[in-house]
Amino acid sequence: MLSAWTLARRAAALRQWGPRRVLVFPRPDGARTEIAIADPDAGCWAEAIDRATGLDSLPGLALCLRLLALIELLTRARALAGFFDVTAEGIDLHPSLLAAAATVPLNAAARFDESRVTRLLSRTLADGGARHRIA
Repeated sequence: MLSAWTLARRAAALRQWGPRRVLVFPRPDGARTEIAIADPDAGCWAEAIDRATGLDSLPGLALCLRLLALIELLTRARALAGFFDVTAEGIDLHPSLLAAAATVPLNAAARFDESRVTRLLSRTLADGGARHRIA
């Protein structure tokens, strides 16, 4: 996750924007779940992962969706504020937050369940130390 995060941040800094994408997943009941990656920043991150690992592979697709879900989670989960800092140089992420993003399942909307991530991280003290510097 850390390598993918770094790669995506670098692509964003270089303004390597990607195309709008629509991911379509067939469901067992015959319906489809569609996820649009329309935001320019999200498109940039998806493009970076596509170039590195390929969105046509399950690992690449999973990595991309996890990264985008982590960003989305950070925008709404106030309980996670102690696990990251936004600075002028980038974002400092606590290692346990990256570990959670690598292991907690995504829901049908390709998002993390905030309460599940919070429960997993509740055992970790966010004391400001042991963060990864992401530039």
